[in-house]
Amino acid sequence: MNGRPMPCSREELGSLFLFEKLAADQIDRLCREGRVEEFDPGPVYGEGDDATCFYVLLEGTLVLSRRIGEYDVEINRSSERGVYAGAFQAYLGDRLRQVYNSSLRVIEPSRFFVLPAAAFAAIMREWFPMAVHLLEGLFFGTKSTQEAVGQRERLLALGSLSAGLTHELNNPATAAVRATSALRERVAGMRHKLGLIAARPYRRESLEALINVAERTAERVAKAATLSPLEAADREDALSDWLDDHGIADGWQLAPTFVQAGLDADWLDQIAAAVDADTLEGAVRWLNYTVETELLMNEIEDSTNRVSALVTAAKQYSQLDRAPHQVADVHELLDSTLLMVSAKIGPHITVVKDYDRSLPKIPAYPSELNQVWTNLIDNAVSAMNSTGTDETLTVRTARDGDHLLVEFCDTGPGIPAEIRDRVFDPFFTTKPVGDGTGLGLDISWRIVANKHQGDLRFQSVPGDTRFQVRLPLASAEPPPPQESS
Repeated sequence: MNGRPMPCSREELGSLFLFEKLAADQIDRLCREGRVEEFDPGPVYGEGDDATCFYVLLEGTLVLSRRIGEYDVEINRSSERGVYAGAFQAYLGDRLRQVYNSSLRVIEPSRFFVLPAAAFAAIMREWFPMAVHLLEGLFFGTKSTQEAVGQRERLLALGSLSAGLTHELNNPATAAVRATSALRERVAGMRHKLGLIAARPYRRESLEALINVAERTAERVAKAATLSPLEAADREDALSDWLDDHGIADGWQLAPTFVQAGLDADWLDQIAAAVDADTLEGAVRWLNYTVETELLMNEIEDSTNRVSALVTAAKQYSQLDRAPHQVADVHELLDSTLLMVSAKIGPHITVVKDYDRSLPKIPAYPSELNQVWTNLIDNAVSAMNSTGTDETLTVRTARDGDHLLVEFCDTGPGIPAEIRDRVFDPFFTTKPVGDGTGLGLDISWRIVANKHQGDLRFQSVPGDTRFQVRLPLASAEPPPPQESS
């Protein structure tokens, strides 16, 4: 937006803190190459437009804002003469895409000294060559450092997740190996016991009845209810008494297995009715092998299902086999992330999922949203670990107008008031040296705001800290890559 041209006063320019050290011929050059314009209340330039001018406030009030999702968030408001905005990085030339990184508007009639970006760049290089070199070094050095540390942050997070995943996979894999070894022994025992039974003069009807009982016992194992410790102890005592009464030695060793399978004295009575008294013990021990093999196969199935679930979660988390931008179910992403970081969460933190399952899928970059969830969960867990008491992490989803809300609420000590303005600053961290890079929240904010046109904010009081991610429910084509500034 162009303002109304006005005369350029050398005395007025020289009175600004920005130009007060310049010589008279330098002020003259500014007036020759620049101009003074007056703007009515309204926009001056928009975020993302080509940065063509450098603006210095002479009179009035300016407001700078950033676009976050569908909201314009005010980042600065000033009436101080000499404050500047616009193409103040023009001296970097074509090494950086020159666009306005915020929007500028005025809320009352305001005058600006306006200097074209090309003239500003030439003046900076001619008048302040050493300062330009220092500023270039600071800008590109900080950018390079941020990229390197960001890469390191991702590698550290990957290492932590890999260690957690390895730990989680090791438990069911070890259980499956152990159960397989035990199963081999039980099957060998069954063959031996079957041979002993076959050597006895069993009637065909008795064998058929025994096999029928064994089949129904196997079915019962799958449906066995979980008993309380007191209930299980009472049933074990009853079965031990039954086995002792029927002359079966060491019945106390068999009773726990039968109880775990859901068997009781009435069930054993069916076995006693199916065989002769002198072959009852062999039949009971053969039935014990049947129960043990069923229990071991259940354990192997549970273990391998756990391994499969972890592998599926890892694929869902990494999104290696999927397109970068797709329509995704946020709940699937949250579940896979929670499973991947479960080893880090620890036993004293209770995770509560408060999901609104009626929410639709949304257009997103799933692997990058998983990175956001990981960073937010990691920060919440670190805060709650510092208390040393039982805590709760609540992950909630809900509809918020035309946005989907994902909220991470922890019961930790909260964020101190004096650092809340710096939470999203790059490299700012409250963790001990070596424990954090201070880029987690900065990266998360960039992913949510820049790549998803969403919003990331927080509320915090002791015992209730909430980080809230708002993502558009609908989006057109995926946004083009944006260059850092």
